[in-house]
Amino acid sequence: MTEHRYLDSRTGAHPYDLDEALRPPHVFYLTADMIPREAWDPGSPMREHLRTPNLDRLVADGTLFTHACTTSPLCGPSRAATLTGRYPYLLVNEERAHDGFAYALRPNDTIFPEYLRHAAWVTKHAGKCHIGAHKFIDAFGENATPWDRWAPPLADDDGYLRYLRGLGVEPPEWRDPIRGVRPGGEAGNSYGGWIVRPDGRELPEEATYSQYLAWLAGETLASALHQRREAGAPIYLQLDFFAPHQPFMVPTCYEERARELAEHLRLPDSYHDAVAGEVEGLPRVYEFYRRNWGLHDPETARRYMLMNFLQIEALDAALGRFLDALDRHGLYDDALIVFAGDHGEMNCELALVDKGVYGHPKVALVPLAVKLPAGEAAGIRVEGLVTLLDIAPTLLQVAGVAPTERLDGESLLPLIRGEVAARGAPFIFEAGWHICPNPAVSYFAELGGRRLMYTHNLTSEFDELYDLDDRSYRNMARDPAMAEARVEMIRRLAAFLEADPRWACYWHTFRLDMYEHLDVGGGDYQMLRPEP
Repeated sequence: MTEHRYLDSRTGAHPYDLDEALRPPHVFYLTADMIPREAWDPGSPMREHLRTPNLDRLVADGTLFTHACTTSPLCGPSRAATLTGRYPYLLVNEERAHDGFAYALRPNDTIFPEYLRHAAWVTKHAGKCHIGAHKFIDAFGENATPWDRWAPPLADDDGYLRYLRGLGVEPPEWRDPIRGVRPGGEAGNSYGGWIVRPDGRELPEEATYSQYLAWLAGETLASALHQRREAGAPIYLQLDFFAPHQPFMVPTCYEERARELAEHLRLPDSYHDAVAGEVEGLPRVYEFYRRNWGLHDPETARRYMLMNFLQIEALDAALGRFLDALDRHGLYDDALIVFAGDHGEMNCELALVDKGVYGHPKVALVPLAVKLPAGEAAGIRVEGLVTLLDIAPTLLQVAGVAPTERLDGESLLPLIRGEVAARGAPFIFEAGWHICPNPAVSYFAELGGRRLMYTHNLTSEFDELYDLDDRSYRNMARDPAMAEARVEMIRRLAAFLEADPRWACYWHTFRLDMYEHLDVGGGDYQMLRPEP
């Protein structure tokens, strides 16, 4: 039986239909923050050297999407899109936002866990928020404690400090952190690295922030199970790790592992080209980021990559701690579990680290694995293009919830079950303002047997075209052999932008810049009256 409901029955806001006959499984949504492609992509040479048994378990027991894409290279905008299932109007993180820029969701926006809570699910959360804590209160209740900033509140997270006191450990300190270099030559940004006790002794692995979040999620799960016994409702628990985002926090018990991994590190070819000043045909935005987050010393770059991979292994250990909690409660096998990243990490590609407001595959591609209950679709690989926008409609479908408001994503279940061969609608990626402004829009498509990403930078003479399966990440926009493919991607992006009034901000510039490739005709481009 289907019942028509509203999130706010007084005003009739946010209507949805609920399939009351459905008996959904428990759902656990687990996220990593800024994880590089080589840490999860089956085609990466580093995969055979990294120890990630818990992520490997989820992949083996579920479906891995090898070409999943975020909608934005920044934490807040990406998370806003994933949780609402809609393209975000957020294009900046709070710490660099101009007065008046939106960097948190509006109170009347809806994130998908709100529907679950209203449909009587027990909803719980641990970890990062970064879209406005008010929305997490709406979705997880007044006792939720999300932290709404880009980095964890290590010095003022009361829960973490209590946890450390329980372990008999003082808050950790960094030992000889990795540092970048400012344009003038002075020491620059700190990227973290080894952490120790204040007296220099080794820090127990369980005292790291990732381990704390896994423990907290386990404790929260125990509370949820108690509440479920009272209500007989399914559980939705969301665990948002900060790792492997820098500043890295790797305990020194990983030092032996560091020596093993160091033997397999190889800087990308583009790193050496960028340091030598031999990279051409890219917009200036990349140089801005090299000035702020570039690592021009090869030894420092290798240290960064090493700490990044060690942080990923430490994250995996924390993930295992939570999966152990699911096993202890007998929940793992029959639960639906999603693991995803919010955006990628350059990890020394083009001598860059972190991410930036540019349309590059290393920031656009993310891990996405979905484990269905009872071993369904185990060990499946889906090579087609999908987007993080698809997570919300997938989990809402599982819950039997059908909002009548617009969703830009599509359920992944038909792809997982082999009912369709490809995602139905095209999708885009947006960049906005961060270290510098770079309004850019990227389009993804399978064309001529290739999965391509085309990026139009509105304020640069250079556009970009990448084959997502080419690990050299060579910009092919000016390659004569790719001229036809470039024009086809331009035309497809144009059709996408023209069809939706939300993209008039890009469409007006794009049709002027690419006029010779498009059949846009004459007429008034002033848009004297907004389109309805």
